[in-house]
Amino acid sequence: MERLRDGVVLGAEGYLFELERRGYLKSGPYVPEVVLDLPEAVTELHREFARAGAEVMVAFTYYGHEEKLRAVGRAGDVEALNRQALRLAREAAADGDALVAGNICNTWAYDPADPEGSGERVRRMYRDQVRWAAEEGADFILSETNDYVGEALIGLEVIREHGLPAVVTFASSEDATIDGHSFEDACMRLEAAGADVVGLNCSRGPATLLPLLERVRAAVSCPVAAQPVPYRTTPEQPTFQSLRDAGGGRAFPIALDPFTCTRFEMADFATAARDLGVGYIGVCCGGAPHHVRAMAEALGRTVPASRYSPDLSLHPILGDVATTAERYGSWRDG
Repeated sequence: MERLRDGVVLGAEGYLFELERRGYLKSGPYVPEVVLDLPEAVTELHREFARAGAEVMVAFTYYGHEEKLRAVGRAGDVEALNRQALRLAREAAADGDALVAGNICNTWAYDPADPEGSGERVRRMYRDQVRWAAEEGADFILSETNDYVGEALIGLEVIREHGLPAVVTFASSEDATIDGHSFEDACMRLEAAGADVVGLNCSRGPATLLPLLERVRAAVSCPVAAQPVPYRTTPEQPTFQSLRDAGGGRAFPIALDPFTCTRFEMADFATAARDLGVGYIGVCCGGAPHHVRAMAEALGRTVPASRYSPDLSLHPILGDVATTAERYGSWRDG
């Protein structure tokens, strides 16, 4: 909260999609088994995000709960995975001045038709994850990709039991939460219940998330978080789940490459979100370190990876002193 009072906090996620692209995680179940199987891959991605300017190392426990690990036959590894993920994040944070976030998310177990019964199951999973995060030294808990206000309130209740700050964000895959609340109402409810930061993450790219953020920012008084996916969503196809290729085929989740935002588009999002009054700005599924570096630099920061920021003036053909340009006339404008 102190950092938010001083200005924008830049976060970074996208671990699921980036590690899948690198060949360390299976698309479909998206279970973070890599935390146990190849922890060095997770450590490297943490370091890359940190060098790019991320001020928060989020423990890679998204889908690291009992429900998802059981689906891949690893229910017995839940505690080991969570503790290992927290330790990897803490070690990466110690290399700089980053915070460590424990992470809980949508469980796929909550049923609004049975809020008490299903809620107890969710509460038990969250209590384990948050307790392990607290014991491993997390600075705060990020409760993200919430589809239901009911489930988000359970997560917040558990976080508050452990006395940790809570950042709670809702998925925006529909025009409202699945249990029928507008996003501004959902965020107001979580703020009233004690969330320190509320907002939106995942599903929508910059173009279709910004209008929702404006409504949320106007509705609440606490800091607001925004972590879009870096894809070119449109009013006609507002989420990355709804994106279709030229032939009408669904792009989500493993054919999204043609829709990927450039680093410049994500930089523009960072400044637009800041100008709306958003305090916690990041990127979600699909995000990569070059996006984060561009966002950091757009916010006026020089980060370790800025040493290698592009300088096309030095390019042998496109540069200011391009002695070979006449051989490659099609490369240049004019």
